[in-house]
Amino acid sequence: MKKRPLSPEQAEDALRLKLIYDQKKKDLGLSQEVLAEKLGVSQSAVAQILSGKNALNLKRAVELATILGVEVQQFSPSLAKEAVQLTYANAKYAGAYEPGKKYPVLSSVQAGAWAEACEPYSLKDIDLWLESNAHMQGEGFWLKVEGDSMTAPIGMSIPEGTYVLFDTGREAINGSLVIAKLDDSNEATFKKLVIDGGQKYLKGLNPQWPLVPVNGNCRIIGVGIQTTMLLV
Repeated sequence: MKKRPLSPEQAEDALRLKLIYDQKKKDLGLSQEVLAEKLGVSQSAVAQILSGKNALNLKRAVELATILGVEVQQFSPSLAKEAVQLTYANAKYAGAYEPGKKYPVLSSVQAGAWAEACEPYSLKDIDLWLESNAHMQGEGFWLKVEGDSMTAPIGMSIPEGTYVLFDTGREAINGSLVIAKLDDSNEATFKKLVIDGGQKYLKGLNPQWPLVPVNGNCRIIGVGIQTTMLLV
């Protein structure tokens, strides 16, 4: 069966694709053989696409765009439009926005230094409430992180200005991020709980902050379960 010739639009797509390929192949270390291997097709199939003998489809266009580091729009406006239409067609209406439960933002915690405790407090004095859909096992509240003891150079990092949601009904385990209070004071701190051989420690995510043993002299108030950052 004789192949149907490419439409003028498809032929132009092939020309634009071939031009981009010729411009980028040296910098990207590409050849038709290498391109064929990346696409999982034969070299002859690649040659037919670049020469305009075989038309592009959307799947192949996206693969080529990714390899060449360009947008599909740059060589095939029609396939780029098709991709947008498919995106809209597959989108599902999730329903009206339903706000989450609001929790009070309590006094700021100076990470790494003992700061004002979260209790006692009066809810009528709370100026800021933040929403969350997180599953809570007890009462919840937000605290704004201050200081750099929970700022890490790599891995998990909770920088100053971050709001942390704490669940007072959740059990703290080794590795939990907790808000803790000394039994004989009214001061609290935000740290990572480390349990090693029955000994408990509070540890900052910042490696420069020391490991503090807390067995018998500290109570866990809540476990951190969510963070958010307000930019305005």
